[in-house]
Amino acid sequence: MPALQGASNFRDLGGYSVTGSGWVRHGRVFRSDHLASLTPDDMAHLQSLALTHSIDFRGVAERAAMPYQVPGVTSLAFPIEPTVVQRLRDRMVAGQTPTTEETVEVMCETYRGFVHDHGPTFGRFLRHLIEQPTPLVFHCTAGKDRTGFAAALLLSVLGVDRDTIRQDYLLTNQLYRRVPSLEGSAPAHIMEVVWQVRPAFLHAAFEVIELDYGGLAAYLSEVVGMQTNELQRLRQDLLVAR
Repeated sequence: MPALQGASNFRDLGGYSVTGSGWVRHGRVFRSDHLASLTPDDMAHLQSLALTHSIDFRGVAERAAMPYQVPGVTSLAFPIEPTVVQRLRDRMVAGQTPTTEETVEVMCETYRGFVHDHGPTFGRFLRHLIEQPTPLVFHCTAGKDRTGFAAALLLSVLGVDRDTIRQDYLLTNQLYRRVPSLEGSAPAHIMEVVWQVRPAFLHAAFEVIELDYGGLAAYLSEVVGMQTNELQRLRQDLLVAR
Protein backbone atom coordinates (compact mmCIF):
# COMPACT_ATOMS: atom_id res chain seq x y z
CA MET A 1 0.00 0.00 0.00
CA PRO A 2 1.50 3.37 -0.97
CA ALA A 3 2.31 5.77 1.87
CA LEU A 4 0.22 8.89 2.27
CA GLN A 5 2.06 12.20 1.99
CA GLY A 6 -0.03 14.09 4.53
CA ALA A 7 -0.62 11.31 7.04
CA SER A 8 1.51 8.60 8.56
CA ASN A 9 0.95 5.30 10.31
CA PHE A 10 -1.77 4.49 7.76
CA ARG A 11 -2.24 0.78 7.12
CA ASP A 12 -4.69 -2.00 6.38
CA LEU A 13 -5.42 -4.36 9.27
CA GLY A 14 -6.20 -7.12 6.79
CA GLY A 15 -4.08 -10.15 6.05
CA TYR A 16 -3.31 -11.34 9.56
CA SER A 17 -3.76 -15.07 10.06
CA VAL A 18 -6.32 -16.46 12.50
CA THR A 19 -5.57 -19.96 13.72
CA GLY A 20 -8.07 -22.41 12.31
CA SER A 21 -10.27 -19.71 10.83
CA GLY A 22 -8.45 -18.09 7.93
CA TRP A 23 -7.29 -14.50 7.94
CA VAL A 24 -8.52 -10.93 8.40
CA ARG A 25 -10.17 -9.57 5.28
CA HIS A 26 -8.18 -6.97 3.33
CA GLY A 27 -9.59 -3.58 2.41
CA ARG A 28 -12.18 -3.27 5.16
CA VAL A 29 -10.52 -1.69 8.20
CA PHE A 30 -7.67 0.81 8.09
CA ARG A 31 -5.87 2.64 10.88
CA SER A 32 -4.04 5.96 10.70
CA ASP A 33 -2.88 9.06 12.50
CA HIS A 34 -4.93 12.25 12.09
CA LEU A 35 -6.20 13.04 8.59
CA ALA A 36 -6.01 16.82 8.80
CA SER A 37 -3.04 17.31 6.45
CA LEU A 38 -4.00 15.15 3.50
CA THR A 39 -2.87 16.18 0.02
CA PRO A 40 -5.13 15.97 -3.05
CA ASP A 41 -3.33 12.75 -4.01
CA ASP A 42 -3.99 11.38 -0.52
CA MET A 43 -7.67 12.24 -0.86
CA ALA A 44 -7.83 10.45 -4.19
CA HIS A 45 -6.13 7.39 -2.72
CA LEU A 46 -8.57 7.21 0.19
CA GLN A 47 -11.47 7.52 -2.22
CA SER A 48 -10.03 4.66 -4.28
CA LEU A 49 -10.31 2.47 -1.19
CA ALA A 50 -14.09 3.04 -1.18
CA LEU A 51 -14.01 4.35 2.39
CA THR A 52 -17.39 5.48 3.67
CA HIS A 53 -16.61 6.39 7.30
CA SER A 54 -13.82 7.56 9.55
CA ILE A 55 -13.91 6.93 13.29
CA ASP A 56 -12.16 9.76 15.13
CA PHE A 57 -11.03 8.97 18.68
CA ARG A 58 -9.57 12.46 19.24
CA GLY A 59 -10.88 14.69 22.00
CA VAL A 60 -13.07 17.71 21.38
CA ALA A 61 -10.24 20.28 21.35
CA GLU A 62 -8.07 18.08 19.15
CA ARG A 63 -10.80 17.81 16.55
CA ALA A 64 -11.47 21.54 16.64
CA ALA A 65 -7.78 22.38 16.22
CA MET A 66 -7.21 20.00 13.31
CA PRO A 67 -10.46 19.42 11.42
CA TYR A 68 -10.63 17.53 8.13
CA GLN A 69 -13.08 16.49 5.47
CA VAL A 70 -12.63 13.71 2.94
CA PRO A 71 -15.16 13.78 0.09
CA GLY A 72 -17.54 10.86 0.36
CA VAL A 73 -16.37 9.93 3.86
CA THR A 74 -18.54 10.58 6.92
CA SER A 75 -16.46 11.40 10.01
CA LEU A 76 -17.85 10.15 13.32
CA ALA A 77 -16.54 11.42 16.66
CA PHE A 78 -15.98 8.75 19.32
CA PRO A 79 -14.00 11.04 21.65
CA ILE A 80 -11.49 9.81 24.19
CA GLU A 81 -9.96 12.88 25.76
CA PRO A 82 -6.14 12.86 25.95
CA THR A 83 -4.65 12.77 29.44
CA VAL A 84 -0.95 12.00 29.11
CA VAL A 85 0.38 15.46 28.31
CA GLN A 86 -1.65 17.15 31.03
CA ARG A 87 -0.59 14.63 33.67
CA LEU A 88 3.06 15.07 32.77
CA ARG A 89 2.69 18.86 32.63
CA ASP A 90 1.11 18.90 36.09
CA ARG A 91 4.11 17.06 37.49
CA MET A 92 6.57 19.44 35.88
CA VAL A 93 4.67 22.50 37.11
CA ALA A 94 4.95 21.01 40.59
CA GLY A 95 8.71 20.78 40.09
CA GLN A 96 8.73 17.01 39.62
CA THR A 97 10.11 16.26 36.17
CA PRO A 98 9.30 12.58 35.51
CA THR A 99 12.10 10.15 34.81
CA THR A 100 11.96 7.84 31.82
CA GLU A 101 10.63 5.06 34.05
CA GLU A 102 7.97 7.32 35.56
CA THR A 103 6.90 8.43 32.08
CA VAL A 104 6.56 4.82 31.02
CA GLU A 105 4.33 4.21 34.04
CA VAL A 106 2.17 7.22 33.10
CA MET A 107 1.71 5.69 29.66
CA CYS A 108 0.88 2.29 31.17
CA GLU A 109 -1.69 3.92 33.43
CA THR A 110 -3.20 5.61 30.38
CA TYR A 111 -3.68 2.22 28.74
CA ARG A 112 -5.24 0.83 31.89
CA GLY A 113 -7.62 3.79 31.66
CA PHE A 114 -8.57 2.78 28.12
CA VAL A 115 -9.69 -0.56 29.52
CA HIS A 116 -11.43 0.69 32.66
CA ASP A 117 -12.96 3.95 31.45
CA HIS A 118 -13.60 3.67 27.72
CA GLY A 119 -14.93 0.19 27.10
CA PRO A 120 -18.30 1.50 25.88
CA THR A 121 -16.56 3.79 23.37
CA PHE A 122 -14.63 0.89 21.94
CA GLY A 123 -17.91 -1.01 21.92
CA ARG A 124 -19.40 1.70 19.70
CA PHE A 125 -16.43 1.24 17.38
CA LEU A 126 -16.84 -2.54 17.16
CA ARG A 127 -20.59 -2.27 16.74
CA HIS A 128 -20.17 0.26 13.93
CA LEU A 129 -18.17 -2.35 12.00
CA ILE A 130 -21.25 -4.56 12.10
CA GLU A 131 -23.84 -1.89 11.39
CA GLN A 132 -21.86 -0.30 8.53
CA PRO A 133 -19.97 -3.17 6.87
CA THR A 134 -18.14 -0.93 4.43
CA PRO A 135 -14.48 0.14 4.41
CA LEU A 136 -13.53 2.60 7.14
CA VAL A 137 -10.49 4.18 8.75
CA PHE A 138 -10.11 4.85 12.45
CA HIS A 139 -7.59 7.19 14.03
CA CYS A 140 -6.63 9.57 16.81
CA THR A 141 -3.87 12.21 16.63
CA ALA A 142 -0.77 10.04 16.25
CA GLY A 143 -2.64 6.82 15.56
CA LYS A 144 -0.63 5.05 18.21
CA ASP A 145 -2.35 4.87 21.63
CA ARG A 146 -6.12 5.19 21.40
CA THR A 147 -5.92 3.82 17.87
CA GLY A 148 -3.33 1.23 18.88
CA PHE A 149 -5.50 -0.18 21.64
CA ALA A 150 -8.58 -0.16 19.39
CA ALA A 151 -6.65 -2.13 16.76
CA ALA A 152 -5.36 -4.58 19.35
CA LEU A 153 -8.85 -5.10 20.75
CA LEU A 154 -10.35 -5.66 17.31
CA LEU A 155 -7.65 -8.13 16.28
CA SER A 156 -8.10 -9.93 19.59
CA VAL A 157 -11.84 -10.27 18.96
CA LEU A 158 -11.08 -11.69 15.51
CA GLY A 159 -8.77 -14.31 17.00
CA VAL A 160 -5.36 -13.01 15.91
CA ASP A 161 -2.64 -14.28 18.23
CA ARG A 162 -1.08 -11.96 20.80
CA ASP A 163 2.41 -11.94 19.26
CA THR A 164 1.03 -10.81 15.89
CA ILE A 165 -1.06 -8.13 17.58
CA ARG A 166 2.05 -6.88 19.36
CA GLN A 167 3.97 -6.76 16.08
CA ASP A 168 1.22 -4.72 14.42
CA TYR A 169 1.18 -2.38 17.40
CA LEU A 170 4.94 -1.83 17.26
CA LEU A 171 4.86 -0.98 13.55
CA THR A 172 3.95 2.52 14.72
CA ASN A 173 7.59 3.08 15.67
CA GLN A 174 8.54 2.58 12.02
CA LEU A 175 5.62 4.33 10.35
CA TYR A 176 4.67 7.33 12.47
CA ARG A 177 6.31 10.60 11.48
CA ARG A 178 6.70 12.81 14.52
CA VAL A 179 5.43 16.37 14.17
CA PRO A 180 7.31 18.92 16.35
CA SER A 181 4.32 21.27 16.53
CA LEU A 182 2.29 18.55 18.27
CA GLU A 183 4.93 17.50 20.75
CA GLY A 184 5.18 20.38 23.20
CA SER A 185 8.30 21.39 25.09
CA ALA A 186 8.91 18.61 27.60
CA PRO A 187 12.44 17.20 28.02
CA ALA A 188 13.64 14.89 25.25
CA HIS A 189 13.61 11.75 27.41
CA ILE A 190 9.90 12.28 28.09
CA MET A 191 9.06 12.91 24.44
CA GLU A 192 10.90 9.74 23.40
CA VAL A 193 8.51 7.74 25.57
CA VAL A 194 5.33 9.65 24.78
CA TRP A 195 5.71 9.66 21.00
CA GLN A 196 6.61 6.01 20.60
CA VAL A 197 4.91 2.78 21.57
CA ARG A 198 6.37 0.12 23.85
CA PRO A 199 5.29 -3.45 24.54
CA ALA A 200 4.80 -2.48 28.19
CA PHE A 201 1.97 -0.10 27.29
CA LEU A 202 -0.11 -2.73 25.52
CA HIS A 203 0.81 -5.35 28.10
CA ALA A 204 -0.61 -3.09 30.82
CA ALA A 205 -3.98 -3.02 29.05
CA PHE A 206 -4.15 -6.76 28.44
CA GLU A 207 -3.04 -7.44 32.00
CA VAL A 208 -5.95 -5.40 33.35
CA ILE A 209 -8.36 -7.30 31.09
CA GLU A 210 -7.09 -10.58 32.51
CA LEU A 211 -6.68 -9.63 36.18
CA ASP A 212 -9.61 -7.28 36.72
CA TYR A 213 -12.20 -8.81 34.38
CA GLY A 214 -11.18 -12.46 34.09
CA GLY A 215 -10.28 -12.40 30.43
CA LEU A 216 -11.30 -10.99 27.07
CA ALA A 217 -14.71 -12.68 26.81
CA ALA A 218 -15.90 -11.29 30.14
CA TYR A 219 -14.48 -7.84 29.40
CA LEU A 220 -16.22 -7.67 26.04
CA SER A 221 -19.53 -8.68 27.59
CA GLU A 222 -19.46 -6.76 30.86
CA VAL A 223 -17.63 -3.54 29.92
CA VAL A 224 -17.52 -3.18 26.15
CA GLY A 225 -21.12 -4.35 25.89
CA MET A 226 -20.75 -6.75 22.97
CA GLN A 227 -23.04 -9.74 22.93
CA THR A 228 -22.02 -13.18 21.67
CA ASN A 229 -24.11 -12.90 18.49
CA GLU A 230 -22.53 -9.51 17.70
CA LEU A 231 -19.03 -10.90 18.09
CA GLN A 232 -19.92 -13.82 15.83
CA ARG A 233 -21.29 -11.41 13.23
CA LEU A 234 -18.12 -9.31 13.41
CA ARG A 235 -15.98 -12.39 12.80
CA GLN A 236 -18.19 -13.49 9.93
CA ASP A 237 -17.92 -10.07 8.28
CA LEU A 238 -14.18 -9.51 8.73
CA LEU A 239 -12.66 -12.96 8.37
CA VAL A 240 -11.93 -14.90 5.20
CA ALA A 241 -12.26 -18.65 5.75
CA ARG A 242 -9.49 -20.99 4.73
